[in-house]
Amino acid sequence: MRARVYKSTGSWYVVKTDQGQIWNARIKGIFKIDGITSTNPISVGDEVHLEIENESEGSAVIISIYPRRNYINRQSPSNKMQHHIIAANLDQSLMMATLKDPRTSQGFVDRFLVASEAYHVPAMLVVNKMDLYRKKEMDQWDHWQQMYEAIGYPIFSMSIMEMKGLEEVRNSLEKKITLISGHSGVGKSSFINGILPGNLLKTQEVSGWSGKGIHTTTFAEMFDLSGPGGGSIIDTPGMREFGLVDISRQELSHYFPEMRSLIQECKFNNCLHQSEPGCAIKNALEEGNIYEDRYNSYCNILESIVSKGY
Repeated sequence: MRARVYKSTGSWYVVKTDQGQIWNARIKGIFKIDGITSTNPISVGDEVHLEIENESEGSAVIISIYPRRNYINRQSPSNKMQHHIIAANLDQSLMMATLKDPRTSQGFVDRFLVASEAYHVPAMLVVNKMDLYRKKEMDQWDHWQQMYEAIGYPIFSMSIMEMKGLEEVRNSLEKKITLISGHSGVGKSSFINGILPGNLLKTQEVSGWSGKGIHTTTFAEMFDLSGPGGGSIIDTPGMREFGLVDISRQELSHYFPEMRSLIQECKFNNCLHQSEPGCAIKNALEEGNIYEDRYNSYCNILESIVSKGY
């Protein structure tokens, strides 16, 4: 029996068949998939083969996993030497950010976009809490909108508090499986409650003393959208940081769309676009064809990769 994983609690999985049946399932034996060393061999979004264990109790055993179309990986927050698969078989990813209470750094956004590019998952950005912003934040919003749209990333503004922008974002989720990610406190759970009436995920205020969100989602979980358009969303635990894995220094610029088309014009094949002569990326930066903020993100990520020894 074929089913999709809707929730993972580490040892047990909630799965749903094509016929809509819900089963609580556990893994049979130890899975080793595609040479991936991860803290979770099966993730939300995976398609698995089930055998019924106890029909009256609704329990089953996962015998095997079907090949993944894609997945998004991050550094395990508990073990820097291991990877954690956030979700699999995605049509797109959505990064929810806020410019205040809490503030999402551009570095965090760009790391998420790099991961999405690396795993061939189209990405979009949603900036929430527009009702809180004054001139400083609105100037930053204008800059982000101009910059990310120029690169090719859809970016939406939203105020869950004032119920503005939700419908436009929801429409972009129809007929797709979408991973929703972001810091704790940016409004992911409130957004999901807004587009899935009656779901009522737990929400919490931002921690006053730190300005950082309080984790409200413990495990990734998939929810089906109602309505004729269909589609599903995957809610993920709030992240303090996004640790990239399996990306080398030479590869990194390939995951910046504005750099990708220029790489072949560099004088040296192994150009890292920093101090090398004849660098097309540096020339484009000086001519204003690459945003300085994005180039700084590239350099910061490159430095973090160097520190890992890749």
